[in-house]
Amino acid sequence: MTQIIQSLDEIQSQYPAMFVDLWGCVHDGVRALPDAVAALQAYRKSGGVVVLVTNSPKPRAGVERQLTAVGVPDDAWDAIASSGDSARAAMFEGVVGKKVWFMGDWERDGGFFDPMQVISDPVAIERVPLEEAEGIVCSGLFPDQSKPEESRPQFLYAKQKGLKLLCANPDIVVDRGDTREWCAGALAQLYTEMGGESFYFGKPHPPIYDLARRRLAALGRDVETGSILAIGDGVQTDILGAMGEGIDSLFISGGLALKETNTTHQPDETALRSYLEKEKVEPTFTIGALR
Repeated sequence: MTQIIQSLDEIQSQYPAMFVDLWGCVHDGVRALPDAVAALQAYRKSGGVVVLVTNSPKPRAGVERQLTAVGVPDDAWDAIASSGDSARAAMFEGVVGKKVWFMGDWERDGGFFDPMQVISDPVAIERVPLEEAEGIVCSGLFPDQSKPEESRPQFLYAKQKGLKLLCANPDIVVDRGDTREWCAGALAQLYTEMGGESFYFGKPHPPIYDLARRRLAALGRDVETGSILAIGDGVQTDILGAMGEGIDSLFISGGLALKETNTTHQPDETALRSYLEKEKVEPTFTIGALR
């Protein structure tokens, strides 16, 4: 059974590096979480390295701007590995073709198509209508959509054409303040259920962990897998991904699973156990909120 802890400093000396989720852990989409920021600042002062590992479809620079906007200070983290950068690299390598239909909020996520210097011979990507597309790039719902099911007609057409969908954010939902929002993962899940083929590059899938390790190495830190702690509030992304990589994990029960785990300051042990058994995951540690 997972070990419930009271604060990060109880275990942080065991881990010279941490892969830390953002939404629900460090900020709520609207503002930074002060206790989480203070915990990460203290961990870094003790010599630890923080790589923010996020399923955001934004490039690293876009994530940095978002962190500034919600009030997360620079001294709370060292590097960023985003699902967006991992998926963008695949797109520029031609995984879903040259002509793509984009699903999402272009004003918010159009930076996904910005050139990447690390790709030596990038495919020239062209954004086109669905009827002309060779593949789909999905960063989320369209601004005028309220639920994923509204995309069924387009997905039926795309499936019949054999189009592959590149998912820039495997999360199903996130909480923006007190509002729960659908993410690109919900659309990719629907497309797969309809018989289409979806490609994922964020948590819990291996590409983003490879990117996070490269970010860690770029900092000059050679840290063995067993000495990394993954922190997150998504059991099917953060915790399942950590388990698949052989990384210890700290589950934040007061995020997406707040109601299911009956978390106030800390989770109810009976509710937590029932929830983890249902989800078939076993985090190494659990805490109500990062602090």
